[in-house]
Amino acid sequence: MKVTCLTDNLLKAISASERLVGKKESLPVLSCFLLEVTKQGLILRATNLEAGIEIAIPGENTEPGTVAVPAQVLGNILRITRGDKITISADESTLSIVAASGTTSIRAIPHEEFPPIPFLDDTNLIEMSRQALVDGIQSVLYAASHSMVRPELASVSVSYLEGSLVFAATDSFRLAEKKVQTAISNEFSDILLPQKNASELVHVLASLSEDTVSISTDDSQLYLKSMSALSVRFISRVIDASFPNYREILPKAFTTEATILTKDLSSVLKKAKLFSNASQQVSFHIYPKKKVFSVTAQNQDVGEMDELIEAAVTGEDIDINFNSTYVGDSLQSIHADSLTFSFAGNGKPLVIRPIGDLSFMYLVMPLNR
Repeated sequence: MKVTCLTDNLLKAISASERLVGKKESLPVLSCFLLEVTKQGLILRATNLEAGIEIAIPGENTEPGTVAVPAQVLGNILRITRGDKITISADESTLSIVAASGTTSIRAIPHEEFPPIPFLDDTNLIEMSRQALVDGIQSVLYAASHSMVRPELASVSVSYLEGSLVFAATDSFRLAEKKVQTAISNEFSDILLPQKNASELVHVLASLSEDTVSISTDDSQLYLKSMSALSVRFISRVIDASFPNYREILPKAFTTEATILTKDLSSVLKKAKLFSNASQQVSFHIYPKKKVFSVTAQNQDVGEMDELIEAAVTGEDIDINFNSTYVGDSLQSIHADSLTFSFAGNGKPLVIRPIGDLSFMYLVMPLNR
């Protein structure tokens, strides 16, 4: 096999794909990129059996063939290779890279055991905004569980409702929901995307240059296609489970509300974290009649803090404890200058929303002590 292509194009493909390289010692070829040369150029593939990617790179002077080489080695070599163009050639045992800076040889691995990537066909594709997918997933991903004991919690739910893609994630202690308005021409099937694969999808989407992508789903997979300068196909398994009907636990009424500057809350939570105990407990004390909103945290080994936050508060007095990290995580999805804390009462959830932005909602359960 042989092909000449732009070095930058191959580097972009490697950067988008290398996080999907497998690490199963029982199947060493999973740690490789599969490189296939066709008449049109070079195709790079990677898979970890949970997700897979294929990127087509334009090329010239092609001689068809296939080779598998260790992904980490190829990536490291190309990042220090000089020259706008490179020529790649291979026989059964060696891949050679010729560039302006010289010639490099890499030992190849038998490619016959590289698993086929089960891409769906291109029928029933739905076009949607690339940025909508990125914003939606990133706004909720941190709230997904990292444990696979309950797979539906270790996932990002993606559904379509009344002109918006609705992204949601929960680990049962907190819940994040993001609605992104987008027009979809075809029917969209609700899916549960594994948390790790959702993170890899965001990485792939960030590498694309075009504004729209095409996706389709079936009972077991999500398939994404992009026809930018580099043609990209990505596939991920989806979780066969039902996402919790979280709307049933959303408070119907609130007893206490506070409006706070986002930067003030961020600052006080960073300070509270320095003083919080093993459960990262932070306490909110809100007394509307006294116009007081104070935050306390204490740790026997460090000390304690008690700080007032300037806020507009209404409703009933409340003293309630939360995990400071869980509360603070929501701020990465809030871009408004102010936000509201809505308390449903002692022992009940707190709902956080940005002022002037109805697209994001965050719910966090209180600590019992």
